[in-house]
Amino acid sequence: MRDSDGIHEEATEIAIRKILVVIRLSKERQEAVEAGFVKIAGTQKCEILCVIKTTLESEKDLSLTLPFGNGNAAKKIVDIMEKEFAV
Repeated sequence: MRDSDGIHEEATEIAIRKILVVIRLSKERQEAVEAGFVKIAGTQKCEILCVIKTTLESEKDLSLTLPFGNGNAAKKIVDIMEKEFAV
């Protein structure tokens, strides 16, 4: 669980491939929420515990399409630059 927005993308697509429970009222980038990788739990204790419990009990398939790409953008950019600027 985190309270910042930056780790959400990394947690869902690169590192742990687990559902992330966010203890906030909203999230600026909704892609991960819409894809099922992030659950917004709010800030009230009972809401947080309920979301955690249902998340742990669910058997979510996180092999779904990743909402932020596949993590290969840097390689693609380098490949294009090498091709375009090769001497």
